[in-house]
Amino acid sequence: MGEAIGAVVSRGGRPDLALDSLPKVKAPTLLIVGGRDDVVIDLNRKAYARLKCDKELVIVPGATHLFEEPGALEEVARLAAFWFKERLKPAEARI
Repeated sequence: MGEAIGAVVSRGGRPDLALDSLPKVKAPTLLIVGGRDDVVIDLNRKAYARLKCDKELVIVPGATHLFEEPGALEEVARLAAFWFKERLKPAEARI
């Protein structure tokens, strides 16, 4: 989709299922994983290594896969909002 996608956030997702395509991703990508979701943390680390774009992997301490713990989804929302706010600025405003 080229430049049509300005930024991506994955919350507890499985980007590892697209390992072969990840090096082609151009949009800034934020991976958010719960700190108590060991299997998905490892899978996201593998995916992170394949990404060649602006990227970040954030582990939310104490959160499980569904982020059901008090404050966990609020933290995900805060992280995602900041990511989008910073990455979806017009190019001249990012300087």
